[in-house]
Amino acid sequence: MLVVYIATLAPSVTFWDAGEFIASARVLGIPHPPGTPLFVVLLNTWARLFSFLPFAAATNLFSAVCTASAVALTAWFVARSAPAPVWGLSAVTAGAMASVWQNATETEVYAASLALSIAMVVVGEVAGRSSDRKWIVLLAYLIALSIPLHLSALVAAPAAIYLAARRPRGGFDWTAASILSGAAVATFAISRTSIAWGIVALALFLAPMLERRRGRDSATPRISAAAATATLAAFSGVLFLLLRARHDPAINQGNPATLSALGDVLTRHQYAVAGLIPRQAPVWIQLGNWFEYADWQFALSLGPSVIPTVARVVATMGFAALGIVGMQWHRANDRRTWAGLALLFLSGSLGVLLYLNLKAGTSFAWRFVPNAADHEARDRDYFFVLGFWVWGVWAGLGAFAVAKRLGWSVWAGLVLIVAPVALNWSAVDRRREPEASLPREVAAALLDSLPREAVLFVAGDNDTYPLWYAQQVERRRPDVTVVTLPLLAAGWYVDEMARRHGLAIAQGNDTPISASIAKSALAHERPVAVALTVPETDRNLLSGSWRVSGVFAVHDADGHPGDTGSRVVTVDTERVRAAMLSVDAWRRGRGVLPSTDPAFEYFLHTLSCPSLILGKTADRPPLASLDSTCNLR
Repeated sequence: MLVVYIATLAPSVTFWDAGEFIASARVLGIPHPPGTPLFVVLLNTWARLFSFLPFAAATNLFSAVCTASAVALTAWFVARSAPAPVWGLSAVTAGAMASVWQNATETEVYAASLALSIAMVVVGEVAGRSSDRKWIVLLAYLIALSIPLHLSALVAAPAAIYLAARRPRGGFDWTAASILSGAAVATFAISRTSIAWGIVALALFLAPMLERRRGRDSATPRISAAAATATLAAFSGVLFLLLRARHDPAINQGNPATLSALGDVLTRHQYAVAGLIPRQAPVWIQLGNWFEYADWQFALSLGPSVIPTVARVVATMGFAALGIVGMQWHRANDRRTWAGLALLFLSGSLGVLLYLNLKAGTSFAWRFVPNAADHEARDRDYFFVLGFWVWGVWAGLGAFAVAKRLGWSVWAGLVLIVAPVALNWSAVDRRREPEASLPREVAAALLDSLPREAVLFVAGDNDTYPLWYAQQVERRRPDVTVVTLPLLAAGWYVDEMARRHGLAIAQGNDTPISASIAKSALAHERPVAVALTVPETDRNLLSGSWRVSGVFAVHDADGHPGDTGSRVVTVDTERVRAAMLSVDAWRRGRGVLPSTDPAFEYFLHTLSCPSLILGKTADRPPLASLDSTCNLR
């Protein structure tokens, strides 16, 4: 699978979190909570080892290697209980799941989290078959690494603990279960900075001592202490956040320079984390979202959009049926490892669904949930990767089982196993244009034509992170200060604006923070600009007069930030035409390709704004009203 991932690897930065992770790796910074310090350090080290590659290509390759390693470990896991080693290739179907594949071809923490999750399951399998208790210590360490890497890996802990405690010939090792549960609960306690859960974890570590007093295992105290020590050693990775924040790297989200701020980052205090109840969407809608995402996994190229197609649904149902066959075969031939994978499937699907309590998906249930605020900012299929992974393994086993039952050659089973590779390829290939270079082009369009020392206001992740990548990795226009409007709600970010850039907030008045920062910039004789991705209402809080100069508008000297009485938008025709020609040269007539991610279409429309504006201004250069695509009306 590594060859497949490399062949479809993103050549540069991609949308969403990848730009932030790449920039953070470059400067050893701190990305958004929970900070993922181990991921950042690993990326930085990996990119140094592959310094002959472009930095983004190297970090993207890291994800490919992590995912391919998960495929290899799964193949080994399956082959141990299969009638022939070739059956281990059923892991290829898991690795070809669309959500897995997309994580494997960009710089995304979920690829590394998948590798850790599968490593936990494999070590749990070895621990359950071995009398050497050192495997228990190793598994405790891997479970605890979920904190410095990413908490999503903890989803695999129940399956790993079960495999470590359930003996192949019967019996259950309650000592191992207690120690490993202590590591898992301690990890959860750290993620919530909860003393109560920490006490429960301590009790679980100490409980096996009672077995020793009954004369059952004289080594138990030593193993329990070693596992607790290994757990703490894994947790120590978060200290990187505390130490690095005190050096204030260029990417320093949450600024965890104090223990209190570190706790806020680990618990994701910056975000409104939902509890189990009340549900943010009806359970039937949350379940419907899961089935929507499941339909994307096996044959996305047969309908590469959020709209189902007959061909794609038929393929999905076919592989779902193979999964049922494979699950039944697995249960009949190795009840222990089947139960482990079944537990992983339940944890990675229903468990994640109930725990995360997500809003309705971006592309789902609008008829029933019409308010945009009640939908997720993006489709969250990547949260359910472990569940899809297990079903992929079972579908692969089902392909071999069907071929064997019908008397077909093993090659027939292999054809079914690799079919998702062909059925997903075109939909997940990140080397396709214009998507392959679109994020970099967005960054170039927003940065390159700005006045020197400009302060640029942007709307969110996808017009922020490519800019951070461009500035920190490519050193493109580092003189520009990027201000992300949603982050202004966080106190640490406002402090950062003042500390680094001298953009102080006026005290004692009701001026919006964004307008106050704009006033501060103008007072320092710095140009103020706003990306055309920023809605009109937010732009008008900054200033009353703007001049469009490409895919951004620059504050006109005639207006003043916060002056909402005059909201004039004019056009610098020469600069807009130059921006249009630059975009046209890049696009070379190519349009957006079908995708489940609306970001591509949205930003291609944004880059088309200069062309739209020139078309509208052909007969009236000063604009009082502009197309809503460009947020200018």
